[in-house]
Amino acid sequence: MSAEDAAAAQQPLSEEQAEVEPQVGDHAPEPAQEQQSEPVSQTVAEDEAPEVKEEEEKKKEEEKEEDAFTYRALVLTGYGGYDKVKLQLKTGLPNPGEGEVRIRVKACGLNFAELLGRQGLYERLPSPPVTPGMECSGVVEAVGEGVEDRQVGDSVLVLGRCGLWQEVVVVKADHTFPMPDGMSYEEAAALPINYITAYMMLFEMGNIRPHKSVLIHMAAGGVGIAATQLCNTVSDVTVFGTASASKHEVIKQGGVTHPIDYRTRDYAEEIRKISPKGLDIVLDPLGGSDTQKAFNLLKPMGTLIVYGAANRLTGQKKNLLALAKSWYNQFSISALSLMHSNKAVSGFHLGYLDDEFPLIARVLQTLLELYKQGKIKPRIDSTYHFEQVADAMRRMQERNNIGKVILLPEPKKEEPKAEEDKKENAKEDKKEGEQKNDIQKEEPQEEAKAEEPKTGES
Repeated sequence: MSAEDAAAAQQPLSEEQAEVEPQVGDHAPEPAQEQQSEPVSQTVAEDEAPEVKEEEEKKKEEEKEEDAFTYRALVLTGYGGYDKVKLQLKTGLPNPGEGEVRIRVKACGLNFAELLGRQGLYERLPSPPVTPGMECSGVVEAVGEGVEDRQVGDSVLVLGRCGLWQEVVVVKADHTFPMPDGMSYEEAAALPINYITAYMMLFEMGNIRPHKSVLIHMAAGGVGIAATQLCNTVSDVTVFGTASASKHEVIKQGGVTHPIDYRTRDYAEEIRKISPKGLDIVLDPLGGSDTQKAFNLLKPMGTLIVYGAANRLTGQKKNLLALAKSWYNQFSISALSLMHSNKAVSGFHLGYLDDEFPLIARVLQTLLELYKQGKIKPRIDSTYHFEQVADAMRRMQERNNIGKVILLPEPKKEEPKAEEDKKENAKEDKKEGEQKNDIQKEEPQEEAKAEEPKTGES
C-alpha cells in the first residue's frame, strides 16, 4: 500500500458515506431491522390491550351483577307453626357446575312431607334454616359442562330431596325431565312426588291387576287422586275412597267406585257391607290404629302398603299427645302370625330411595307417557304465591283441598279489584248524591201540591 492510500484510509467518513455504507455492509442490517420491528410490536400490543382490557372489565361487571343478584326463597327458620316458613331474599347468582343446570322456577308442589317437616317430624329434611321443596317446574337458564341433553330455554319438571322452593335453583341435569307438549307448569310441579308414590305402591309393590279392589285413604288429596287415576288405567278395578262428604261428587267423577265419609261413619264397617271378604290392596297414609284396621280389611293374599303417618299431624305445632297415641297404637305383628294370615305388609318412603334414582327416573318417564296418552292428569286445587305459603299450608293441613296445592315463586301482583272497588264506591257516592238532590227537588213540589186545595177553597 502506498503512503497516500494509507493516509486516505485513516481519514473519517463523510456524512454521505456514513448514511449509505451501513446499509451495504455485512453487519449493518441488524440494527436497521431492530429499528423496524420495535414500532410493529408496539402497534400490536397497543391494538390488543384495549380488547383484553374490555374483556376483563366485562368479566368484572358480570361478577358484580352475579354477586348483586337476588332471588326469592322460602326458608324454614325453625320448627313450629305456619309462621316458621318465611319468605327471604338470597344473594348471588348460583352457577351450574359440571353435569348441572340452572332453572328459573315457575311453580312448586306442596306435599304432606313439608307439613311434617315444619314440625320436625320429617327426618329427610335437614335441620333449619333450610329451604324445603321436593318438586318444581321451570325453564333452563344455564347449563354446566358436560350437559348435552338439556338446552337453555327447555321447559322441565324437577325432582329433588329439598331446596326447590326458590325462584332459581341449580340441580343435576339428570334430575330434570322435559315437559310434554300441552302440560302447564302447575301440572308439571304437581306430578312427580304424588304420582311416583302412587305408581310404585300400586304397580311395584301391590302388583295391581284386573278385578282387584283397592282402598285409598284421603282420596281427594294429591296422592289419592293420583292413585285413583292409575287404578283406572287397569280394567275392572274397584276403588274405595275415604273423604269428607263434600268431596264425594268430585272423587266419584274421578273414578272412585265407593266414596266413604270417614268423619261420620266407620269406614271398615262400610267396606265390609260392600265387600264382606275384604280388599286386595290397602294404601295407608294414616298410621296408628288405622294400620291395624287396614290389615284386618285385607283378604288372604292381600297387601297392605304403609306410606305415611298423617295421624301425627293434628295442629300447627307438634302435638306430643298425638305422637304418643300414634306410637302406642302402632301396628306390629310377628313373622309367624303374618305367615298364618297369608297377607303381605309393605312400607314405602320415596325419600329413602336416593340410591335408586334410575328406578325413579324410569317410573317418571312411564308417568309422562301416560300423561301424553291422556290417561292421567294432575288436578290443581289452588295456587298460592310465596307470600301466601301459610295459607297454602293451612288449606292442606286442614284437608280442605281437592287435588294439589301449588306455590308460585313470582311476586303477588296487586289485585286490580282494589281500584275497581274504589271506582264502585265513587259511583255509589255519586249516585247517593244525585238521589239526595232529586229528593230535595221533589220536596218543594210536594209542599206545593199540599197547598193547592187550600187555594181552591178560598
